[in-house]
Amino acid sequence: MHTAPPKKMLIINILDILKKYTDENHRLSQKEIADILKSEYDMTVDRKAVKRNLMNLIDFGYEIEYSESVRMVPNRSTGKLEESYILSDFYLVRDFTDSELRLLIDSLLFSKHIPYSQCKELIGKLEGLSNQYFKSRIRHIRTLPDLSLHSQQLFYTIEVLDEAISESRKVSFTYNEYGTDKKLHPRKNRNGQSRKYIVNPYQIAATNGRFYLICNYDNYDNVANYRLDRITDIQMLDELVKPIKQVRDLENGFDLPKHMAEHLYMFTGESGIVEFRVKKYLLNDVIDWFGGEITFFDETDDEVSVRTRVNLAAMRRWALQYALHARVLSPKSLAELVRDDIKEAMENYEN
Repeated sequence: MHTAPPKKMLIINILDILKKYTDENHRLSQKEIADILKSEYDMTVDRKAVKRNLMNLIDFGYEIEYSESVRMVPNRSTGKLEESYILSDFYLVRDFTDSELRLLIDSLLFSKHIPYSQCKELIGKLEGLSNQYFKSRIRHIRTLPDLSLHSQQLFYTIEVLDEAISESRKVSFTYNEYGTDKKLHPRKNRNGQSRKYIVNPYQIAATNGRFYLICNYDNYDNVANYRLDRITDIQMLDELVKPIKQVRDLENGFDLPKHMAEHLYMFTGESGIVEFRVKKYLLNDVIDWFGGEITFFDETDDEVSVRTRVNLAAMRRWALQYALHARVLSPKSLAELVRDDIKEAMENYEN
């Protein structure tokens, strides 16, 4: 025997309807809500019950917008026309706009560090934050199969690090590298044993499709970076982290945009002022890589010189990547290293 839904479910079902079918461009009248309650939830209610529960939802803190109009209706007792306020065009204001959700989903689709199965699950959850109209617009998007060998414990690593950073605690972990067997293997110490890393974690950053831990060792005063998908066996320790003011270049606090602009490939090591000459058609790439904290000088029709502060090891890699279009001017020692790298690369092809 069919049993009608209990009346106490009415307010929950109305909220569900608002979530599924409304946004700023898709609004529902009280009658339309009642019709959906009848067709999809097998609940027969009048408009007054719909309005009462909508007002209760608003009183409970849900951000529900609606329009209000006035019309003249006859009083049932006297027959005189009186003003009556009509509420309609109800919709639920979302925590995220569709464009914001699309940005988050695109970030997942193009990420390199999240396994396919987890990426698919997260996209489904993000879809659930909007309504059925949003879902219909992204059905043509599909993520690629998970062909890479990412760490399946990435999210756990992020969770532990997030807690450790919040509580200013050190962490220990194993750092791994891929072998020819396509599997991760722990880095070894001088005795051939798995090395245990103990660091002061300060920040997690995402760049070049990867998550990185920005941290420091007690015995050194500089910053170190480690890829999170290479970290295993992470543990939060009881010992407090070294004060960030004792770390070189972080004395005045952590400036993430500045750090990311200087560390193009998240290399560790010294940063310094570098000058290089580039073809002007490369300016988009230069600004993409180095950000806005750069100075242009000695401009001609075809070329321009650039001055910026950057990690020297990263700049060496960048100069090789763009060797056909750019050349390092200073420091001279860096220019000589890049020149020697190019010579060695030529010898590889000559042989």
